[in-house]
Amino acid sequence: MPFFNAFIGTSRAGDAWFLAGLIASFPNITASGDTVLSDRLPCKGSFAPGCKVFNVPLTNSTQAVEVDLDDAVAAGLKEQVIVFQYLGKFHAVDHSCPHSSFPLSRGTPFDIEDFGIRLSVGINCPNHDWSFDLIHGKGDRGSYKLTVWEVQLRPIPEAENEESEVWVRRKQRIG
Repeated sequence: MPFFNAFIGTSRAGDAWFLAGLIASFPNITASGDTVLSDRLPCKGSFAPGCKVFNVPLTNSTQAVEVDLDDAVAAGLKEQVIVFQYLGKFHAVDHSCPHSSFPLSRGTPFDIEDFGIRLSVGINCPNHDWSFDLIHGKGDRGSYKLTVWEVQLRPIPEAENEESEVWVRRKQRIG
């Protein structure tokens, strides 16, 4: 009979990592507050949307499927996550604004500053002009909180170039 330890939780299928793509497939958004995530931006000699949208089933995130931006809203935002690169750092958050269920792929990432010192990064929802911190998910008004996902960059084994993959999963609950 195997030993059971109540302090070590088992991994749930809904919390598994899924591949979001190669780093090179994501444009690097560099303009604070000026670029809408769904805009087509320069990327590897071509143009690509500033973010990718994935439909991630709550029960099994390994079944995540990339959704076309045009189809994302029609498919429903409930089980969707957006992944994007802002100033060289990758972020993944729920696609739906927690305040108004508006698609955050239409939002703009920006620097959260105080007297010119960059403290964090945020995303602005254009529906009601609310903002959310991309590190903790806290909103600038009320007690609304955006769900922030974990992002991990993994080198591709035996790759000729130094390309890496972007992996995403729901943040693990502690306790």
